[in-house]
Amino acid sequence: MSNPKMAAPELAHVEVQGITREAFLARSAIAAGSVYGLATVGPFVREAIAQEGGGDLEILNFALTLEYLESAFYTMALKKVSGLEGMVQEIATQLQSDESEHVKALTTTIQDLGGTPVKAPGVDFGEAFASSDSFLETAQTFEDLGVGAYNGAGPMIKSKEVLAAAGSIVQVEGRHAGAIRFLRGEQISPSAFDKGQTMQEVLQAAKPFIKA
Repeated sequence: MSNPKMAAPELAHVEVQGITREAFLARSAIAAGSVYGLATVGPFVREAIAQEGGGDLEILNFALTLEYLESAFYTMALKKVSGLEGMVQEIATQLQSDESEHVKALTTTIQDLGGTPVKAPGVDFGEAFASSDSFLETAQTFEDLGVGAYNGAGPMIKSKEVLAAAGSIVQVEGRHAGAIRFLRGEQISPSAFDKGQTMQEVLQAAKPFIKA
């Protein structure tokens, strides 16, 4: 059986290594986004966490896993992408700094709540660093993915303080997504609302792309 047409094929080349539940959720969210588009990520994350009874600490560790990915992505891009200059380099540098701060903030919050932060997963970003254009394409995908993941997990958060912290991060992720879209000459906000798919549909399509 052939693979379905992917809405965000650049995600299919991103590999997340690790056996923690957070790493599995990250792989699943990336796989779902690659097949059905990033609008499905929020509902997928929300239903997946709810189904497993995840609490605030598990949600924070899932968010931390995604922030590890984004931080690693921009750190590697600044070293590997040739021709990264001008406004593109300036914004990439700012985003790398922001994502690193998100990692620190989430790590501290998890520790303050008595939890253990997950370790950074191994990553492989495929051909994302082949050119400035491929970097921007993948950056847009990651920023949209982050927004969808935070929005999906937000309703599951019980603590008002944790929800406020997540809300302050997702606002910045949204600004990141808008900045990358601007650099690519695309609409900053392509639609007023996102449409999603059911978790069953997403999991069925995502299964071939999930790496153990």
